[in-house]
Amino acid sequence: MTALDRRSAAAMAAAVNERRTSAVAVAEETIARIQAYDAIQPQIWISRFKSDDLLEMARAIDARVASGEVLPLAGVPFAVKDNIDVAGLDTTAACPAFAYRPGASATVIDQLLAAGALCVGKTNLDQFATGLNGSRSPYGIPRNAYNLAYVSGGSSAGSSVAVAAGLVPFALGTDTAGSGRVPAAFQHLIGFKPSKGRWSSRGLVPACRTLDCITVFTSDTADARLVDETLAHFDDDDPFSKPLVDREIARKTVGVPKRSQRVFFGDGESEYLYDCALKTLAGSADIVEIDLPPLLEAAQLLYGGPWVAERTAAMAQMLAENPDAVDPTVREVVEQGLKYSAIDVFNGMYRMAELKRHADMLWQTIDVLAFPTTGTTYRVAEMLAAPVALNSNLGLYTNFVNLLDMAALAVPAGIRSNGTGFGVTLIGPADTDRALLDAADAYLAAADLPSPPPLDLEGRMQTVKLAVVGAHLKDMPLHWQLTSREAKFVGAFETASTYRLYAMADSVPPKPALVHSDDGAPIAVEVYELGVAEFGSFVVDVPAPLAIGTVTLADGSSVKGFVAEPRAVTGAQDITDLGGWRAYMAQRV
Repeated sequence: MTALDRRSAAAMAAAVNERRTSAVAVAEETIARIQAYDAIQPQIWISRFKSDDLLEMARAIDARVASGEVLPLAGVPFAVKDNIDVAGLDTTAACPAFAYRPGASATVIDQLLAAGALCVGKTNLDQFATGLNGSRSPYGIPRNAYNLAYVSGGSSAGSSVAVAAGLVPFALGTDTAGSGRVPAAFQHLIGFKPSKGRWSSRGLVPACRTLDCITVFTSDTADARLVDETLAHFDDDDPFSKPLVDREIARKTVGVPKRSQRVFFGDGESEYLYDCALKTLAGSADIVEIDLPPLLEAAQLLYGGPWVAERTAAMAQMLAENPDAVDPTVREVVEQGLKYSAIDVFNGMYRMAELKRHADMLWQTIDVLAFPTTGTTYRVAEMLAAPVALNSNLGLYTNFVNLLDMAALAVPAGIRSNGTGFGVTLIGPADTDRALLDAADAYLAAADLPSPPPLDLEGRMQTVKLAVVGAHLKDMPLHWQLTSREAKFVGAFETASTYRLYAMADSVPPKPALVHSDDGAPIAVEVYELGVAEFGSFVVDVPAPLAIGTVTLADGSSVKGFVAEPRAVTGAQDITDLGGWRAYMAQRV
């Protein structure tokens, strides 16, 4: 099973409507896929309908088609984040002590079933939708489908994996601070977060009721459009529903954070991929740098201000009656709301109104924002070691969106060397949802991104790319230190034009020193790939004044590589003009 196995909801519905296949056949294939992937990640599910029940539901869909109904989502299987009510299955919000059996499905579920879709089951999440990483659940940790060592993103963790792994063509998530966008970025998906009130939230367990949005994960924008066409409507019984409006955007001016304000938490690959995305966008629009701090201040009010009390209000009974049933990290976050007074809330509202006015003024000078969805990603082990700080990092570019009443669409923007996805989010004023889908189509067509990598079915070996510049080159005296560690040759490259190369004095065997310099030149290097453990043992053997740092290649990407302390150039010969160590050694012969 690979990422190429993902299925299109639009194509599937067309095939069932045209009787080229049946909903039963689709259901049988879906059951087989889920059973096969259960061997890899059973923890993406909290509950599912029994196979016989799914087949019975599928037969009912086929009967509707046979009677002449044309169903927009005929036979399309989908998954549902387990904080959204589905009749016949418990709603747990990933807290067994909270679980209840709803008497009716959420409005969005009824709409999807009426359109002919087939609900498979309920997916795992960060408990009470509090988190952006997917590690805060007693039902296990859904991991990134493309690298099992990494977080899937949350809180809509299981829903994102179900789509990434090709189990269902679409899955519902929710989004208060980025939960419908972060998992999409990490797993090469579309994450469609509609404007607040565009889709009914009736039947959703609230996190922050004034901010919550039900969202969808898909593999392409066509399926996101199809789901939006089904769900966008005014719900008389939802006090937070809004009349349906579709606003256009010109897409001629794209706002991005000022370069000095961009934060990637040391992740050079994310920074490079974001620059690539901006180059693509610049082909059809003007790029305008904007000030990030006002947006970040709004975001800070969500967890570092009185808005966290809205989460506390949603969980007040559980916190009072059964606090030990709440995940410790979730409890630590949500109990902060108890310290805020009504005065704090009103003062927060006043400041948020000022920040909202600032944000609204942005739309007079720009048409759309294009931000990194996240600045980096993390391994599960890293997240568990620092769950609050690293989770906060993931929300840097997402937390402000719902607070400031914006629409957002997360789209793929590249693949990291570890197989995880990098994404950008297109953000527009409220009600520009369909226009953002159009903008995403234009961007994705111009970007011409590679297909997602194969799924990680066994636990991908963690590797590091290493650039060598001298005695470790092939056929050089220290090359054995790479071959003995089973290093894989990636290719011959050049560095960026910001390095100088020196032949160190009195070095045995002869070794160069690569030094960063603004008046440098491209230097020839070879890049190898090693396992993390092997890389660590290699680093231990590197003698001073050499060291392992980060080297920028000519294409803008970064790898680990040899660098040198200042003392390495004492008495050394500058050989930069030769372009590499091989040329120098050939000259010595």
